[in-house]
Amino acid sequence: MEIDEAREVRTTCPYCGVGCGVLAKVAADGGVTVRGDPDHPANFGRLCSKGSALAETIDLDGRLLYPEIHGRRTGWDEALDVIASTFSRTIAEHGPDAVAFYVSGQLLTEDYYVANKLMKGFIGTANIDTNSRLCMASSVAGHRRAFGSDTVPGSYEDLELADLIVLVGSNLAWCHPVLYQRIAAAREKRPDMKVVLIDPRRTMTSDLADMHLAIAPDGDVALFTGLLAYLGKNDVLDRAYIAAHTTGFDDAIAAASALDPAGIAAATGLGEDELARFYGLFAATAKTVTVYSQGVNQSSSGTNKVNAIINCHLATGRIGRPGGGPFSVTGQPNAMGGREVGGMANMLAAHMEIENPGHRDRVQRFWSAPAVAEKPGLKAVEMFQAVADGRIKALWIMATNPVDSMPDADAVEAAIKACPFVVVSDVMAKTDTVRHAHVRLPATAWGEKDGTVTNSERRISRQRAFLPAPGEARPDWRMIAEVARRMGFGEAFSHASPAEIFAEHAALSAFENDGVRDFDIGAYAGIDTAGYDVLAPFQWPASSLMEGDVQAQKGIQTGRTPPATRFFANGNFYTPDRKARFIAIRPTAQTRISPDFPLVLNTGRVRDHWHTMTRTGKSPRLSQHMAEPFVEIHPADAQHFGIGDADIVRVSTAHGDVLLRALVTARQRPGSVFVPMHWTDQFSARARVDALVAPITDAISGQPASKNGAAGVERFTAVAFGFAVLAERPASIDADYWSLARCAAGWRLELALKAGRDWPAFAASLLGADALGETLAYHDVAGGHYRFARFAGSHLAGALYLAPKPVAVSRSWAVEQLNMDHADRRGRLAIVAGRPSGNRVDRGAIVCSCFGVGANQIAEAVRGGCTSVEAIGATLHAGTNCGSCRAEIRTIIDGRNLQAAE
Repeated sequence: MEIDEAREVRTTCPYCGVGCGVLAKVAADGGVTVRGDPDHPANFGRLCSKGSALAETIDLDGRLLYPEIHGRRTGWDEALDVIASTFSRTIAEHGPDAVAFYVSGQLLTEDYYVANKLMKGFIGTANIDTNSRLCMASSVAGHRRAFGSDTVPGSYEDLELADLIVLVGSNLAWCHPVLYQRIAAAREKRPDMKVVLIDPRRTMTSDLADMHLAIAPDGDVALFTGLLAYLGKNDVLDRAYIAAHTTGFDDAIAAASALDPAGIAAATGLGEDELARFYGLFAATAKTVTVYSQGVNQSSSGTNKVNAIINCHLATGRIGRPGGGPFSVTGQPNAMGGREVGGMANMLAAHMEIENPGHRDRVQRFWSAPAVAEKPGLKAVEMFQAVADGRIKALWIMATNPVDSMPDADAVEAAIKACPFVVVSDVMAKTDTVRHAHVRLPATAWGEKDGTVTNSERRISRQRAFLPAPGEARPDWRMIAEVARRMGFGEAFSHASPAEIFAEHAALSAFENDGVRDFDIGAYAGIDTAGYDVLAPFQWPASSLMEGDVQAQKGIQTGRTPPATRFFANGNFYTPDRKARFIAIRPTAQTRISPDFPLVLNTGRVRDHWHTMTRTGKSPRLSQHMAEPFVEIHPADAQHFGIGDADIVRVSTAHGDVLLRALVTARQRPGSVFVPMHWTDQFSARARVDALVAPITDAISGQPASKNGAAGVERFTAVAFGFAVLAERPASIDADYWSLARCAAGWRLELALKAGRDWPAFAASLLGADALGETLAYHDVAGGHYRFARFAGSHLAGALYLAPKPVAVSRSWAVEQLNMDHADRRGRLAIVAGRPSGNRVDRGAIVCSCFGVGANQIAEAVRGGCTSVEAIGATLHAGTNCGSCRAEIRTIIDGRNLQAAE
């Protein structure tokens, strides 16, 4: 792209729910660089490793650029006509409940709003659900039960004001790194701040913790009901707050007292002394924030966990006050925006309730809709079960990849394959879901999209386009509106821009509100395109745009009191009596293990990858840190099952099995294994871990239980292991286990095979064998070692190393050879040897993605006298950019886990 001069655009990061501001600079030659926006109140210039690498993910490689019908390129008119006519015909023949939308927290609020309006207001069914069901539904349900609304009470500022932060099922260091950095910075200024980590795993977040409670999976209800009982027994209660602003306290205390300390210890897997220390610390610290995420939500008891936490804050009046409150942090950039527009199947727009006739009537009148869905639709797991049994006959999947991310993923894939009509709108041409679509629609990606997102602290920010839409890609809202028009709803979907959609969304939030609903951004109901273009980040509620607020948006200091950023310090909840509800909760047994499946499977995220890798998989540096799928297993369990470090392991449940690399580490809780969720059929042979997860859901929220499933492990017996570096991605890989990852000038490939091959022929299939190139080879037939290096001119086309055990070749060095000139024939022999010649240092496994610093380099610097993270940063720069690797650097310095780091 050629432009006249460089320009910098303020936008928002498309990864987690922190909602960091990003400055994207487009150079005159079209090159893009990104940096954190120092003026954005979510991050103040900080970015994590993923955000820092955003410019590496915006290329057009693999992009879906044109509409397709049954794999045939077509025009937009034909594609949209087919979608509209098929949906209309399906509704006419089978009723509105025979169609469904499955949407995503990757959509912008404007996309979400239009999709929700079409489905619930004009098609007349609530069969629209979102992948946010998989991460935040229990939090929504808990909020609604306690507060009468889906309200996050606090702000990020509370994390810096608190004297105690309790992190529950939340690996902030890897999953919300900028919040982790904000807490770490605050603690440096106030060393008396305390942090408690409650997590079965000793994650990298434990680096910040004064206390780590290695709780048993799903022990959280027992832990926090026990805490409530402790607070009552020791009279650490705000009785005035309880009396004035809550109901149900006596029943909640009575239920919480069902277990004595020994019972709580048994249910949580914690010692009574650990419980006493935590309970005493919570009781003694008025300014306490409890941050929770997927470890709480992704459970069959997720909603009860949320309410058990909220109960403790209500009982002590620690809510809505500076430095105090329960705080749900979201996993996706616009999970909150989706909640605001009613993106879930059991919600209406503007935080109204689909079960409430008055709310339905209000929305119907505002939209001038023919009818509004009268009952909740099918939640995600139920939705795909309905696809499987034929109740849903037409399905539109937007900006998500359920074949990989849904529980019981193989069954979900089979359902989609059998569905009579499937539309997928996506950025990438090849995902495990896109391949099953009858109609494929090219969507605009980050950098091309224009709209808003809402972060975990209710802050709405603009995501602005700084690149042109490639090919024929279109924004999601425009696709949906065009289909709506073709279905006969043109007048209601005549929006010309996202600014118009946002204004309508804002107007609905204020419509007949008068303070009875929490979500109100009516101040922006009259916004025009010019105002939308310069819209600064703001927190809701924003119910009236007074003169001072207008000036504040323009950056003028007025001396006015800023709008409220916290809820509920003085009560005023959104229940009928305006009082919060304590929820009486009794701990229930959660253990699901059996002799056949004796371990607990926990799934989650890693630091440098995101969801199903459609974006981060493009970045070489993000693929350096964790280059292949793995299973974390405690040394005692590894020994019991005969598994060694770097072995290939078969992990199985009643629903299927996967093959993964073993990472033996004491950070894992005994009796449990952890597997990341990111790897798909595009990047590995058999690592779609959600195929193992049972479709068990929370009865209230419908959220799947992705953190506690029964599993078994066994060593996969391989006769050969392999490692390769390749300039080009291979068309096919004939191996039982393989994992492919980007590197600076090509690809890196890990292999394992249970039977031998004709190894020269196998090498040729991966490296190529044209007559113009040259192949050097080394064969040790007796020892089972084979090495091949293929050169095209002076460049390395690829190298393959095979051995009877995991290949002991320096990965980082081998990857670098794809970028080197190899005209010197003697130097080519070093590639066959698989090790650097001379005094070159092997960096080891990459720890700092930003600067490409490896574990061996850090260890060498420690041996040279660097005894702090700051000293390592001064010597190697590692940890000085995004800071996401600082915990791992400290681990290496302390010598606690150097073997696992390597």
